[in-house]
Amino acid sequence: MFNDIGPLELVTIVVIAVLIFGPDKLPKVIQDVTRTIRKIREFSESAKQDIRSELGPEFKDFEFEDLNPKTFIRKQLENDGLGLQEIRNGFDLKKEMAEVTDAVHGRDTESPSSPSSPSPSSSSSPSSDRVDMTKKPETADPGERPPFDSDAT
Repeated sequence: MFNDIGPLELVTIVVIAVLIFGPDKLPKVIQDVTRTIRKIREFSESAKQDIRSELGPEFKDFEFEDLNPKTFIRKQLENDGLGLQEIRNGFDLKKEMAEVTDAVHGRDTESPSSPSSPSPSSSSSPSSDRVDMTKKPETADPGERPPFDSDAT
């Protein structure tokens, strides 16, 4: 409870208590304070037991310290009930980035085949599911406007 009180602070508190209450009344004041602290602790333990009994047998091991967010998160991370370790192990950033780079450059990572330039009729057909990113788009006439797509805007 008083883990952060050093020896100098303790001596200061004792000297102030002796000056305020005097040496004759100090033992009586200390007894009253300890009795009050003991009653407060008994009351809080009784309240905790009442809450545990009202919650039922599922919460028999419930600790009120677990309600502190830092303690809750630390406990959950230690138990790894969320599967975070499996997610970390299954996520390979270098492999993912290599796959994205290969897809952008038009390389096929799963089945190596020679890239063939598609004919203009095959690139406009809806059945082709791959787009050749290495092929430059055909340049239109400078005076011609691009087609307007109302769904795209």
